[in-house]
Amino acid sequence: MAGLLRTQAGKPKCCSLCTVIFLLITLVWVLLGAGFLNLRNSRLGRQVGASEVGGELDGPQAVTLSRMVYPQPKVLTPSRKDVLVLTPWLAPIVWEGTFNIDILNEQFRLRNTTIGLTTFAIKKYVAFLELFLQTAEKHFMVGHKVTYYVFTDRPGDVPRVPLGEGRQVVVLEVRSYSRWQDVSMHRMEMISNFSRRRFLHEVDYLVCADVDMRFRDHVGVEILSPLFGTLHPGFYGAAREAFTYERRPQSQAHVPRDEGDFYYAGGFFGGSVAEVLRVTSACHQAMAVDRAHGIEAVWHDESHLNRYLLDHKPTKVLSPEYLWDEQLLGWPAVMKKLRYVTVPKSHRVIRD
Repeated sequence: MAGLLRTQAGKPKCCSLCTVIFLLITLVWVLLGAGFLNLRNSRLGRQVGASEVGGELDGPQAVTLSRMVYPQPKVLTPSRKDVLVLTPWLAPIVWEGTFNIDILNEQFRLRNTTIGLTTFAIKKYVAFLELFLQTAEKHFMVGHKVTYYVFTDRPGDVPRVPLGEGRQVVVLEVRSYSRWQDVSMHRMEMISNFSRRRFLHEVDYLVCADVDMRFRDHVGVEILSPLFGTLHPGFYGAAREAFTYERRPQSQAHVPRDEGDFYYAGGFFGGSVAEVLRVTSACHQAMAVDRAHGIEAVWHDESHLNRYLLDHKPTKVLSPEYLWDEQLLGWPAVMKKLRYVTVPKSHRVIRD
């Protein structure tokens, strides 16, 4: 009985010690688990925050958003009071002073965005290509991956221009046409065909630009959107009745005088590759219908682009800062920057 009592008396002692050790181990695991969850939630919070500002982020890029300090936007203070900054369908109109490029660069960097820039250097227009590429390297999408798609009938005349890291020139040999109007109108067909065959698999966005221009100031990711057009420098302050739309009802590009939002330039437009494929395919098909009926729209592919953007509103509109002719129009006060400008030339000589 005494031995039995000693054994029974010692049992609780051993159990108490084991219980204490078990509780200590449990506490340590709980603390470690809490620390892991806090770290995970912190990363998740940064990922969600990035998604709210700039769209969905996937994979390891979602947790690399660096802390940024910048002035708080003021709901009651417009970024510009001298110009329209929002269309009636709530698309932003991009002017200097309406965006923070550091925020935008971070968002597009996290998505590893790639941009294609298409231009046509047909016949004598190949002479403009070197300046176009040189100035693009200084001002176009700096810090991002860019592929320059050069459509040309003279691949041997394409100049070699030093390029930054992640940037390349791809030469696409195409046929020429006897009339410059035909070259202009067939641009839509060529962009459409190559978008379907390769651009969809190679880049995220396409910017379609005239080659007889030069980049003079920053043109970056602030322009990127599913579908964007650029206000024509000659009509940004005009009434719709003055726009040089195609007015003949027989044409697929016809716009009645009581319709129209803005007059868009054919020399600078773009968007996601899928949207550019849609717009260029639609314009090409519309021009084919016109051609079958013996009709040529007054401003060729630009007329059809304006008809398309009336029916399919762009998700972003670029101000004339992004397409300007200083020689013809000067430098009005409303233009804080001239970003993409014409190169002086004789159209008659170049087009012959």
